Amino acid sequence: MSTFVQKPAEVEKKWILIDAEGLVVGRVASLIANILRGKNKVTYTPHVDDGDNVIVINAEKAVLTGKKYTDKKYYWHTGYPGGIKERTARQIIEGRFPERVLEKAVERMVPRGPLGRRQMKNLRVYAGTNHPHEAQQPTVLDVAKLNSKNTRSA
Repeated sequence: MSTFVQKPAEVEKKWILIDAEGLVVGRVASLIANILRGKNKVTYTPHVDDGDNVIVINAEKAVLTGKKYTDKKYYWHTGYPGGIKERTARQIIEGRFPERVLEKAVERMVPRGPLGRRQMKNLRVYAGTNHPHEAQQPTVLDVAKLNSKNTRSA
């Protein structure tokens, strides 16, 4: 019996729609990362991009647990001496691009390198409810029903 290895030409990609309203960022990000990598399929092959396309709507309404909303910091460097910058999760969510919190969470869960960059191109995150992918007929995945911890309790 030989090990199954999927070829890139044999990959069948589906479209999955996830509504992130009220979902915990880290939990939904790990689920999205697994779908992008294809780990939820029996045909998973580590060196092939066999994951599905994921559409996330209402990314601005995803929640952080604990004090992460005010205390979590995102750092980047400008490239100049002393050019380290930081922003809190609150500043990003209340700012111009609130979907970046969820995008960064997923990006840091997929492998770095050419394959990870290719898999990240299959992710589309939108802050509001509108998305231009109705023609692909995405199947809706209810993440809140998968586990009660996926949503933030009051």
